[in-house]
Amino acid sequence: MRNFLTKKINKRWIGFFIIFVIFAITLWSSNKIVQELKREEHKRVENYAKSLELISSSEFLDSKTQDFLFKLIEDNKSIPVALVDEKGTIADTKNIDESIVKDSAQLKKYVNKMKTTEQSIEVELIGTKNYVYFKNSTLLNQLQYYPLIIILLILLFFGFSYWYFKTIRDTEKSYLWAGMAKETAHQIGTPLSSLMGWIELLKLEDIDQTSVVEIEKDVDRLKHIAERFSKIGSTSELNQTDLIVTSRHTINYISQRISKGIEVNFKADVEEFNINLNASLYSWVIENLMKNAADAMQNKGVLDIVITTTNKFVEISMTDTGSGIPTKLQKKIFEPGFTTKKRGWGLGLSLAKRIIEEYHKGKIFVAKSSKETGTEFKILLRK
Repeated sequence: MRNFLTKKINKRWIGFFIIFVIFAITLWSSNKIVQELKREEHKRVENYAKSLELISSSEFLDSKTQDFLFKLIEDNKSIPVALVDEKGTIADTKNIDESIVKDSAQLKKYVNKMKTTEQSIEVELIGTKNYVYFKNSTLLNQLQYYPLIIILLILLFFGFSYWYFKTIRDTEKSYLWAGMAKETAHQIGTPLSSLMGWIELLKLEDIDQTSVVEIEKDVDRLKHIAERFSKIGSTSELNQTDLIVTSRHTINYISQRISKGIEVNFKADVEEFNINLNASLYSWVIENLMKNAADAMQNKGVLDIVITTTNKFVEISMTDTGSGIPTKLQKKIFEPGFTTKKRGWGLGLSLAKRIIEEYHKGKIFVAKSSKETGTEFKILLRK
């Protein structure tokens, strides 16, 4: 078992490592592309600034050279630039939104913001110092978010894959336990039929019938258990049933079969309450919780069961004075096969969860638990 868990943990770490490597490669490659584009844009602005400087400083440029320099200036169709003289006057702009350019106050604010990026090139135009301020193009700004988008998509993909495969695994596990329950019912049913036949024969014999009656009660009990197992995995029929009467009957039955050292208290805020219920399966859940509580209290303590009604739900609360459930195990206890008992199968609470949440569309959970005060389970059933 330890080797199996070790392999499972190792596979999980390998999976995390692969995801980390994918993230690292994505970030590295994306950052490399962004930095390359940034250098390219800086070079283009340098050419733009140099062209302005050459045109203003040389009076005797031939037409071809002038055309070439003007072409370099015009080639910048994406990088926002602003030409500012040493007095702070904005002499020219390029690739800045028209609405900003027309509003002098907004334009000044925009250029001041460009200055904070520390992206500028000094040029000399007609004997005076000027500065070309610029900022990243829209494309470059968008590309800077590209790694985050890729990582988000990868996370969504892995998240969906994990959810999908976990759902399949849980469904398969659920079908497996349901199949085992049905097979158990079938296996119990065969000798039960034979026992019922023998009981009928014993009734005809001239013997003390007291023992026969007790045997018949136990056989009926086994028959009832087999019926419950056979309903797991099947479409469960819900009928209008008095929840209070059903609960009281089950609690009284189990109270007589657990330790006398356990004080069982039952209280409901209404005398009767009809609800859509499969009485047999619901009783099984109550039995299971009561027996677990008895084990947790080591057959000595107090078990309080309270039923209260709200606007939308009926709440069944079961509180024991046992040793409590560690926080890290409070969700695991409902997983099929998980048990803290030496001889447990780990079926009881997982089947209880299936009965309440899948068949009755309710909720079962650990409301609170501690070593000092014990554990409180809650069941919520829709009205």
